[in-house]
Amino acid sequence: MAIRQVAIYGKGGIGKSTTTQNLTAALAEKGKQVFVVGCDPKADSTRLLLGGLHQKTVLDTIRDNKQEVTLKQVVKIGFGGIRCVESGGPEPGVGCAGRGIITSIDMLENLGAYTDDLDYVFYDVLGDVVCGGFAMPIREGKAKEIYIVASGEMMALYAANNICKGIKKYAEKGGVRLGGIICNSRNVDNEQSLLRAFAEELGSRLIYFIPRNNIVQHAEINRQTVIQYKNDSTQAEEYRALAKAVDENKNFTIPEPISQDRFEQLLLDHGLIELTEYKI
Repeated sequence: MAIRQVAIYGKGGIGKSTTTQNLTAALAEKGKQVFVVGCDPKADSTRLLLGGLHQKTVLDTIRDNKQEVTLKQVVKIGFGGIRCVESGGPEPGVGCAGRGIITSIDMLENLGAYTDDLDYVFYDVLGDVVCGGFAMPIREGKAKEIYIVASGEMMALYAANNICKGIKKYAEKGGVRLGGIICNSRNVDNEQSLLRAFAEELGSRLIYFIPRNNIVQHAEINRQTVIQYKNDSTQAEEYRALAKAVDENKNFTIPEPISQDRFEQLLLDHGLIELTEYKI
């Protein structure tokens, strides 16, 4: 069976890395062979899987080595046997972070990182698709499945709509498809219904709603995923259910981004519903 290559996008700070690491931990728990490629200069996409170990990035390794870089130098093994890589970025204020993603993924391919025993490769990608480098997993067809992490907050949905423009742009060339929206809840009014309506407008669906729970923060402080920190918690079960939804997903679409007017009307409609309920 072919490796499922998945990219996780979303607004900066929405919880992509936390969601990706808990999702992949749940998949590994099910016996899946998983590879996580961090595509963020902060290099925090694998921190929880590695127990807080500061992983040397691909770009730092290239800069520090006069000889050829080996796979062993850049790949670390984390929870459940998950293979972890951080692409890294340039020094602050110098160069393009997006180029680092391109360099890292190309190097991983050349070094034979994508072995036949893998079930999944996950790319945890920084922020919005406004730069060719960060769009690379979509543009070059590296990732065939995209999931967007969002919430009921306006800017999270605005970023999600922009990301869908990138997916649509490269859908025919690279074969990339949207697998759905993952809501990382912020406890916004009418959040779940708003996300469902938004996903339907895009021609997709809300594949999973992750409830807000402080245990996630507690796990992060302890440098672990929730799956490791409180294996029997209700939140761990939520991430297992998310993993099941992704693993069994067969509903992939080319999204239809909505106009700014329609976007604002959608938010207004759901706000008015809440206002009416409040007045009653």
